[in-house]
Amino acid sequence: MEIVKVGEDDAKRIQDLAYLTWPDTFKEILTQDQIKYMLEWMYNLPRLKEQIVSGNEFYIIRGDKDLGFIGIEFDHPESGVVKIHKLYVLPDQQGKGLGIKLFEHIRVRSIEEGMKSIQLNVNRFNKAVDFYHHIGFNTIKEEDIDIGQGYLMEDYVMEYQL
Repeated sequence: MEIVKVGEDDAKRIQDLAYLTWPDTFKEILTQDQIKYMLEWMYNLPRLKEQIVSGNEFYIIRGDKDLGFIGIEFDHPESGVVKIHKLYVLPDQQGKGLGIKLFEHIRVRSIEEGMKSIQLNVNRFNKAVDFYHHIGFNTIKEEDIDIGQGYLMEDYVMEYQL
């Protein structure tokens, strides 16, 4: 098992993992149309490549194949906040500690960079809320984000103190 930082040329790998994880992750809380809209919006190759070029970091956890990924941004270095934008593990690999390994990798990286906290948004109805609480995140607020086409992201903003 290894965690590797990936670059612009690996955007398709991130996209493939997203398309394999999202339908299962969100099937009970979003409509199929919203899942499709969000995948096309968030995971189209030009957008992923632009995120990587502009400083977002993506890491893939692999065994004999790609098993999951995490995307982060040191978007508030002056305030010491790292933002996790994406953290997904293949449905058949969940519950095996891979999400914790991805998070731990970023936690260590954030400490090395002198950051103070890690924040993320998670859908309020996503079972991952329990995972994040389990690893030490606290809910700091609720946030509703209009993403167009009549869709709304109903999120918790969660924070982990370093």
